[in-house]
Amino acid sequence: MIRSAILFVFLFCATNFFVSAQKTADVNVESLINSMTIEEKVGQMTQIDLGVIANGEICNLQNPQSINSEKLKIAISQYHVGSILNVGCASGTISLSNWHNIISTIQNENTKLDRNKIPIIYGIDAIHGANYTMVQTLFPQQIAMAASWNPALVEKGFAITAYETRASGLPWNFSPVLDIGRQPLWSRFFETFGEDVCLAKSMTTAAINGLQGNNINNPYKVAACMKHFLGYSMPLSGKDRTPAWISDRELREYFLPTFEQAIKSGAKTVMINSGEINGTPVHVNYDILTKLLREELGFKGVAVTDWEDIYKLVNLHRVAENKKEAVRMAIMAGIDMSMTPNDFEFTKLLIELVKEGTVPEARINISVRRILELKKELGLFSQTQFTQNNYPLFGSKQHAEVSYELAAECITLLKNKNNLLPLKNEKQNILVCGPAAQSLNLLNGAWTHTWQGVDTKYNTANKLTILDAIKINAGNATIQYAMGSSLDSVMDLNDCFAKAKNADKIIVCLGELPCTELPGNIDDLSLPLAQQILVNKLKEAGKPIIFICCFNRPRILQAVAKYADAIVYAYLPGDEGGRAIADCLYGKINPSGKLPFTYPANVNAIVHYDHKTTEDQDVDFSANAYRPQFDFGFGMSYTKFDYSNFSVSQNTLNDNDSIVIKVEVKNSGAVNGKETVQVYYKDLFASITPAVKKLVAFKKINLNASQTTQVEFVIHKNDLSFINKDLKRVTEKGDFEIMINNEKKLINVK
Repeated sequence: MIRSAILFVFLFCATNFFVSAQKTADVNVESLINSMTIEEKVGQMTQIDLGVIANGEICNLQNPQSINSEKLKIAISQYHVGSILNVGCASGTISLSNWHNIISTIQNENTKLDRNKIPIIYGIDAIHGANYTMVQTLFPQQIAMAASWNPALVEKGFAITAYETRASGLPWNFSPVLDIGRQPLWSRFFETFGEDVCLAKSMTTAAINGLQGNNINNPYKVAACMKHFLGYSMPLSGKDRTPAWISDRELREYFLPTFEQAIKSGAKTVMINSGEINGTPVHVNYDILTKLLREELGFKGVAVTDWEDIYKLVNLHRVAENKKEAVRMAIMAGIDMSMTPNDFEFTKLLIELVKEGTVPEARINISVRRILELKKELGLFSQTQFTQNNYPLFGSKQHAEVSYELAAECITLLKNKNNLLPLKNEKQNILVCGPAAQSLNLLNGAWTHTWQGVDTKYNTANKLTILDAIKINAGNATIQYAMGSSLDSVMDLNDCFAKAKNADKIIVCLGELPCTELPGNIDDLSLPLAQQILVNKLKEAGKPIIFICCFNRPRILQAVAKYADAIVYAYLPGDEGGRAIADCLYGKINPSGKLPFTYPANVNAIVHYDHKTTEDQDVDFSANAYRPQFDFGFGMSYTKFDYSNFSVSQNTLNDNDSIVIKVEVKNSGAVNGKETVQVYYKDLFASITPAVKKLVAFKKINLNASQTTQVEFVIHKNDLSFINKDLKRVTEKGDFEIMINNEKKLINVK
């Protein structure tokens, strides 16, 4: 933590130096718009993939990627392109120097050819670090960050991502994902901050502040892109980009608050949901894109489509007869920029629509104004990138330590029978097996060097797998390795079992294939059969078994969890995950992660912690139907925390009042540890059926052995609100229970 503090003092001082040195060009956006042709304006609304202007085929670029001068001239001179993204649709990580060459070539050519001297804005999916730049710092994925329950540390992680993304010359990051994770089958579940609104809102603020800071005209900051607006994460089938059926009330209750929080935090851009809600594709939904996003929430930034989504209105959603009609519908609904991304057909069609009068030029001006204001705020009119020497901490040990801290705080101990963990440094035989034992890919997941994250040739050098890190920690123990099974097929099972019989303890590293979006669709949340077979065979050896779980989403463990003496849930902890996991196993880290989602016990038992009372009813009419494998907010420690002296400052709450909640927490164990104090409430009666409980506040604290501290929370009336049948946020009068640990206090709202 000391190293982390020193790092951020340096970053603060350096940031002030560079910001003071950078001057924003005196650009009059209105004058610029008035001088632009229709073609130039529509060009600003066009975003193409790097493959369109690079050497090689669009999805088969030369390696390393390089700019084709003739293609670039066409993009600038003929189409006046305003934005470029990605590394090429089937390409991998680019070196820092190559990024600088690519960006310099684009901007230099643009300066020569574009009479208005409007810089091109480059965007990238830096999802868990600057994952498309070589030798970068890779962080835990968002679901793991949420498990830390530590927004301050999460903000540091996103700040480093901004630093290393901007170091690459890339000022626009398509992150964070603010979709709420309430459909665990969904392939992008790992990209969310979990199922709970309160927790996700806190992480949203941390992410936006980390990426943007107070001023994106800053060489260490980027423009954030909140995505995917709105309701993308709740497809009924669980399959990516398939229909969602969400009532307006639920849309506002669960799915809107993170975006609303991001807008309050100053998020500059938004990416639109590729799917449909209640039969209407979001890309043509005026009620969502204009009435809700612009008029109600007051968002003033740039709205960009996802990949080729305007064209998909024709060939997938089938709400437009042809591409020209699709372009008209999307622009009039509220889209500012089209991620085309592999041709200029959008550009041609929109120019035709404007010249025909079907799309008013005044509507085009609105989008162009937003785009130019973004470029001005980023300082791109003054300087499109800085030299590599301005980023001495890129890929540094200091940055890696912050990633390690996040991985350490996200690791969640779900089971520890007879205090099997932490392992003792003693002479013993330990078998390490399973598909995740020797794989950096399974620690990182998708959006790692490549889109799907499965190509091992791009892995960061000198990073430790789980097996590597265990060997370093093993001390006097003998470590044996046998894979036992791949992700989905049984392999050297006989060899694995023979080693298991001679082992004192067995560590089984379970995992899931890195994947996202459509390639990540699955039909069943069950742990893959091959890994179940592996565990079933190993339990015959009669030795203590430890599970390490590296999953994209909660894979069902019920069939095998009973054979595990300890379960360590690691999510997708990133490049430093192997080190953090091993340090947790051996007690160098006291696990403090808490689940940011309800872990289902059965494939179809998807019930959230904030469920309704009717969902508690069992077949015998008792209230015990809610039986997840593990509850939201659950996570064990190597020490014990005791709660006492829980109090509320008053028993009634009026309009302008607040209630101060206090509780004492003692570390009554023998080792230091971190605890997340969680405050829940229950509305006893309401006009909309209330949840059995809802998270309202939390704080993560660090206590030495035997130390006691008082934790304080301030709760306002609006914190107890919900969306009513009229789609208004209200707090109704009546009785509420405030809950911490197993204690309750009753208050009355007037």
